[in-house]
Amino acid sequence: MRLLRWIVPAVLALGLIACGPPRKSVFPPAVSIQQLQVQPSGNWHLTVRIQNNSYGEMDFTAIEGTLQVAEGVPVRLHGTFKRDIPALSGDIVELDVLPTPEMSKALAATAAKGSGGSLAYRISGRATAKPEQEKQPRSFDFSGNDWLSPVPGIPGRFR
Repeated sequence: MRLLRWIVPAVLALGLIACGPPRKSVFPPAVSIQQLQVQPSGNWHLTVRIQNNSYGEMDFTAIEGTLQVAEGVPVRLHGTFKRDIPALSGDIVELDVLPTPEMSKALAATAAKGSGGSLAYRISGRATAKPEQEKQPRSFDFSGNDWLSPVPGIPGRFR
């Protein structure tokens, strides 16, 4: 009988603990270039897509990384912003990049090929975000490879 007096409250307490809010899974975001526009100054204006792969909203505040075009030297990719991205959704941020002369030549060669041309790029670094159930922001590593192709009829634009 004494054992039963302790077991019943313990089972009830464990049952109440299990009723707490479920934790939502948090995963690193995917980051890619949605569009690249060559500015008259020669700088590149990037529309960068951040895909929240988590099951909860995340508040993104910064990206720090590198962009490598073809097999050239990577350049710094940096931006601070405020984007609240819902679960399993994406949003964009605008960033400016100063390309190396080799990167500009590779992009010009791709543009000369027309819509059949494509240029490989690699983007990697860290995104700073605060998952909805956490109090402090965290850094999430991202890395991705993709291709840029000229947009037909719009010179200086690549997707």
